[in-house]
Amino acid sequence: MLKLMKLEMRKFRIGGYVWGAIVANILILGFIFLISFTTEFKEELPFNSYDMVFSVIDTFVRATYIVFASVLISRLIIDEYRSKSITVLFMYPINRKKLIAAKLLIVVLFTLVADIVANLFVGLGFYILNLSVSVIPEPLTGAIAVQLILKFMMSALATSFLSLIPLYFGMRKHSIAATIVSSLIVVGIICQNVNGFTLYSIIAVPIGFALLGAGIAYMAIRNIEHVDVLK
Repeated sequence: MLKLMKLEMRKFRIGGYVWGAIVANILILGFIFLISFTTEFKEELPFNSYDMVFSVIDTFVRATYIVFASVLISRLIIDEYRSKSITVLFMYPINRKKLIAAKLLIVVLFTLVADIVANLFVGLGFYILNLSVSVIPEPLTGAIAVQLILKFMMSALATSFLSLIPLYFGMRKHSIAATIVSSLIVVGIICQNVNGFTLYSIIAVPIGFALLGAGIAYMAIRNIEHVDVLK
């Protein structure tokens, strides 16, 4: 499985997506800085606690990487079905289930790691900013930091699986557009932030969506041996 994943990452030049993620993180950090200093934004999203700030950061990061994951799904899976190039891969003596599972694992692990790194990067950037301009007067204690990091990690884990939901819509017509548009719909549903509150704050919501994403991945793999990709 690891060898298949390495081959797929080399084939699709995953390094380009890493650089894309780095640029996205910088843009998110810049937007958080803008919110911190712009009066209009501060009235809509008043940063009065670290919990509020990091909730907003997590929301932006989650939205970014759900869409990012849909791009990866489109590139690694949907495009190969659309162009029929996946039939060539299926001619090799490689188990189809392992091949598709390897592609999905790349999406899940990339989203998981990128989400955690982005939250830490943007969170640390805001903390350094706050030391200079004191956007939030309260100190960031060790207990608060540990609690926030745990929240980031649990959120990233759920996001990595729910980011597979667009796979279902993309595979129906082998449509890249449907894959990306459906990811935007998912973002619109779970990433609305009202004064620090999101649907994601209700623990059943991320768990439910994550299970749905995992179920969609399972359905995509289950009958792959009997699916005629040429039809």
